[in-house]
Amino acid sequence: MSDNEYIEKQDAPETNKGTASKKTASKKVKASAFSQILNGEFLTRDFVLDNLNYIFFIFLLLILLVSKGYYGKQVLTEINENQQLLDQNTAEYIEAKTDLEILTRRFKLVEKLQKRNLVESQKATKIIRLKKNKK
Repeated sequence: MSDNEYIEKQDAPETNKGTASKKTASKKVKASAFSQILNGEFLTRDFVLDNLNYIFFIFLLLILLVSKGYYGKQVLTEINENQQLLDQNTAEYIEAKTDLEILTRRFKLVEKLQKRNLVESQKATKIIRLKKNKK
């Protein structure tokens, strides 16, 4: 019974015939468009020739995107190299600072001053501050 209804729906109105033929035609166009892409036939059409500037622009954007990726990698490697160099310089600075502190320790200075007959003061250093009167 459902088969009979289906046949009746196809035969009944003429508007349904038009939509049915449009659906089959659109399926053929979609299938042929896919086959044209696979065959490369769409490249010979006027559509491609009319939009050639747009296609070249898209290719330019793709090239820029790829070059941006490579540039980002290059910048990242330079940052890592400079960070390692900075770490090395910081380590050398800390090492030089500790060497300076070791050389300028108080007892080392006292030993060096004894050779010149200079003695360390036993009295604490006093700071003298003057109060200025504001007039």
